[in-house]
Amino acid sequence: MKTLKQLEKKLLHYTGKAISDFNMIQKGDRILVGLSGGKDSWTLLHLLRLLLIRCPGKYSLFALTVDQGIPGWDSSALQAYLNEHKIPHEIIKEDTYSVVKEKLKAGKSPCSFCARLRRGVIYRYAKEHGFQKIALAHHRDDLVVTMMMSMMYSGATRSMPPKLLTDDKKHIVLRPMVYCQEKDIAAYSKIKAFPVISTTACGPRANIMRSQVKQLISDLALKNPKVPSNILHAIGNIHPSQLMDRRLWDFKGLDMQLLVSDTKGGY
Repeated sequence: MKTLKQLEKKLLHYTGKAISDFNMIQKGDRILVGLSGGKDSWTLLHLLRLLLIRCPGKYSLFALTVDQGIPGWDSSALQAYLNEHKIPHEIIKEDTYSVVKEKLKAGKSPCSFCARLRRGVIYRYAKEHGFQKIALAHHRDDLVVTMMMSMMYSGATRSMPPKLLTDDKKHIVLRPMVYCQEKDIAAYSKIKAFPVISTTACGPRANIMRSQVKQLISDLALKNPKVPSNILHAIGNIHPSQLMDRRLWDFKGLDMQLLVSDTKGGY
């Protein structure tokens, strides 16, 4: 089992690498960090604060937590931690839970819909308070599972980009932990004893498809440990000519490009 120092060094390395590879942060950036209260968002906030110590004054951080009205959700320990460590933050209430219950079709997982509503609240807050960049805590395993789910259930090749310009071109969404493994994040969060908020209000069927795909990848990784990292690499290693998307490759035009060096021989 890795020690706290080893885990922190590894997570900082991969977070810093992602920030550098995708040019995520520039001097003077005001970054809004989506702090859900889960292990991932706590780890992201902590890593960004540690990196800021290395480059004091380069950027600033502000944590935003959305109270979505989920039964049993308690932010008191979260707020106490943020106050104790003097982390600028705000907790806002927005009852998206009732909207999900009202609008969601029977048998469907609420997770995607719920997350979409939460992101909408975060984007609105960022716009109202002048934050151009928003940091979210998706990690390597999130990208890998999303890729496989999209292919198997949506018939599309897509995942989560590390850096995204929103549709209205008002904000850039950052995912600094795209190289970080969930198991390392979980171990780090446990050792650091972050006040993680958990709830079972979503029910046992919540995100069942994602759990199944996650288990499939884990099973494959037992025989080949490189499977998850290979899928992640594939997300950034696209060969359009080896696929069949007619929007990306001119299949009709291939005949016009065919060069016939010798037409005398016939067939």
